[in-house]
Amino acid sequence: MKASELLKPANREEAALLDKLDVKRLPRHVAVIMDGNGRWAQKRHLPRVAGHRAGVKTARTVIETCSHLRISCLTLYAFSMENWRRPQAEVDFLMRLLREYLKRELPEIHKNNVRLLVIGRPEQLPEGVRADIQDAMKLTARNTGLTLIVALNYGGRAELVDAFNAMLDNARKNCLSAFSADEQAISEHLYTAGLPDPDLLIRTSGEMRVSNFLLWQIAYAEIYVTETLWPDFSRPRLLEAFLDFQKRERRYGGLSSAKGRAVSAAAGKASQESED
Repeated sequence: MKASELLKPANREEAALLDKLDVKRLPRHVAVIMDGNGRWAQKRHLPRVAGHRAGVKTARTVIETCSHLRISCLTLYAFSMENWRRPQAEVDFLMRLLREYLKRELPEIHKNNVRLLVIGRPEQLPEGVRADIQDAMKLTARNTGLTLIVALNYGGRAELVDAFNAMLDNARKNCLSAFSADEQAISEHLYTAGLPDPDLLIRTSGEMRVSNFLLWQIAYAEIYVTETLWPDFSRPRLLEAFLDFQKRERRYGGLSSAKGRAVSAAAGKASQESED
């Protein structure tokens, strides 16, 4: 199946990019650090909130694109624990914007068979936001298409702290005399338990850091950084990220297939010579 059969191109640029895309080699899980809203607004002499509103439109495009291309999971870094340090007026606006987005977009999200999950520490969010999130997750819980994970009041270090505390609580409840943890046990206690780790991490605005995002889960993710600011991250820019991903050879610490065969052949030849 061609990508253009899953996603109708809106223009020639999209059509050309879709023709190059191999739907069998798309990432299973895409994670995005949505950065650059404030700079986008500043460049246009607009208030920061204008950048956040523009960023919501980009998020809609990215969600729709991933859904049509049958990506399994999409994680968006919406609000970090560090974001509480921003001016109170901006934080209040972001919370209102989230509620507006859910009210406006949830029917379409549900119609498109998207399942919504929110990860982070929800207990610190305003009561109205918590209620809207719970309603949205309950409504979409049985959907089987794209899983949309929104990281809200999220921090990667906090997630690991919460995972270890949960494991310790279990050990105490079960009266275990000794406690030990392995990678599987830690993964099972993360906010993302049961979900695949990201294959591709996209960061907009050109910053070369992961900003405390999915620190455990992105251990083997391919990282794609673009200078494009988030509100300008259009569908073609997302398709370019997918094409770049498909050029990568994921080795997970091993050798590429060609190098592996060469090393094996050399080792076999050396062994034969030693026997002779």
